[in-house]
Amino acid sequence: MNFTGKVAVVTGAGKGIGAAVTRRLLDAGAQVVAGSRAASTDLARLAGPEALATVDVDLSTPDGPGRLVAVATERFGGLDVLVNNMGGLAGGGPRFGGFLSVTDADWSRAVELNLLSAVRATRAAVPALLARGGGGGGIVNVGPINAALPDPSVVDYAATKAALANLGKSLSAEFAPQGIRVNTVSPGPVLTPFWTAPGALADQLATAIGTDTDGAMRAMADGLGGIKLGRFGTADEIAQLVVFLASPAAAWMTGSDVVIDGGLTKTL
Repeated sequence: MNFTGKVAVVTGAGKGIGAAVTRRLLDAGAQVVAGSRAASTDLARLAGPEALATVDVDLSTPDGPGRLVAVATERFGGLDVLVNNMGGLAGGGPRFGGFLSVTDADWSRAVELNLLSAVRATRAAVPALLARGGGGGGIVNVGPINAALPDPSVVDYAATKAALANLGKSLSAEFAPQGIRVNTVSPGPVLTPFWTAPGALADQLATAIGTDTDGAMRAMADGLGGIKLGRFGTADEIAQLVVFLASPAAAWMTGSDVVIDGGLTKTL
């Protein structure tokens, strides 16, 4: 998986899976434009300015994703790979109050974060991918298994990520003849700040079910039939799959939704 001479844009790159994807792409020789809402110490440690451009940008705004593509073309001369990793829970946490507690504002925010950010980034990226000529450009969308394994506590998150998976299928059908492959990665629970940061999902779940953070993590691993490999995934494990799908090693893959969840999902 050699990305020497290739240029990639990664959204939601400030921490967790996005930072791990950025690191893997840099290690493989790519030049990377990494977008995040605020300056990231994870990104600052990765590489010098010759290979990495970090952009502080709100990717839920109409103009945000296009800024990343503009930096890629202006600074590195083009674009070969787009990783749509941006996403999150509108309001910052699960909906323990259920469907009726989710407001119109919450739904709108979820659509902006989880769907329109990818729509806008892709719209900006496709002309740049096509301009490279000869095909080979790739788009990888990252969305959780909740797209196919919905849960009432994340109803808006799951629904918008399901829409992202559907979008990937449509894009793959349209742009395959022009050499752009589009695939989706659907991770299960992953040890990232999304779960582990103070006040984040594990702490919120712990409060809701009357336990401590470790107890909440164990409950999540044991819930829904359990993660058969017995643990959460790591950001780097997800990143390795993302980079594989973006690489020539996956040249005959498009329109795929690859689940990586430690055996959590039991359905076909």
